[in-house]
Parts: sequence; structure tokens; C-alpha cells
Amino acid sequence: MTAAPRFDELIHPSTRLSIVALLASADWIDFAFVRDRLGLSDSALSKQFATLEGAGYLSIERPVEDRRRRVRVRLTPAGRTAFEGHVAALRAVIDVETP
Repeated sequence: MTAAPRFDELIHPSTRLSIVALLASADWIDFAFVRDRLGLSDSALSKQFATLEGAGYLSIERPVEDRRRRVRVRLTPAGRTAFEGHVAALRAVIDVETP
């Protein structure tokens, strides 16, 4: 991680943080995989994706394969930077030594 520590209020809620952490592990991930892995309903996941997409943190594609529409998502460079900065900020909090 090379991002400067920066707490990000948008991705801090546990559901969004889980989504972004999962997306950080791959290039593209299918909607269904994220939904099933995190145990969310389609509507709950769609709402979180819309929030993250609106912030410029993720990109959504809807390719048609075998006459079926798939939805896949990935972090944008801004989303990856925000995630890395957030993780660095959390680590800084955790690593604080008490006197």
C-alpha cells in the first residue's frame, strides 16, 4: 500500500468496507459473487454499489453473455486509493502505542 493514511467516511460503514475489501482482491467480480459472499440481498447490494459508483469508487459493467446479462464490478483507481488510505488510517489507529 502506498496511499497516505486517510479515514474515508464513505467506505467506513461495515457493508461498504466489506464490499471494497472484496473488490480490492480482484480485477472484476460478478455481482452474484459479492452478494453471496457477503450475504446481502440484491437490492441492498445494488444500493451500496450505487453509492460507491456515485463517489467514483467503483465501475459497473453489464455485458451480455449467452443472452444473459451479467453485472460485474471493479474498483476504480480512486476507489483503490481511498481503500488503501482508509486501511492505512485504521492501521495507524491500531498501532498507536500507549504510554
